[in-house]
Amino acid sequence: MNCSSVSFSGHAIRRMFARGLTRDIVISALSHGESVMDYPDDQPYPSKLLLWFNGKIPLHIVVAQNENDGSCYVITAYIPSSKLWEPDFKTRKPS
Repeated sequence: MNCSSVSFSGHAIRRMFARGLTRDIVISALSHGESVMDYPDDQPYPSKLLLWFNGKIPLHIVVAQNENDGSCYVITAYIPSSKLWEPDFKTRKPS
């Protein structure tokens, strides 16, 4: 994702701290992650779910991007559960 700037929600900061995810790791995920789900109707900006591997550890980053200025807003970051996601971590398992 090409972000002109990056800011983090309070929720994202708390979750990153609890999960041991640094700002640099999340920035790398934004730069190199693969978009696996789009949420075009999210407000105030469309968002997407990115998948990136930090070594062998999968990471999901939910990020919104202001289409006018390219700024990105990290909503949350987490290590996806294999109980909820298929082995590729791109597809949710049926509930």
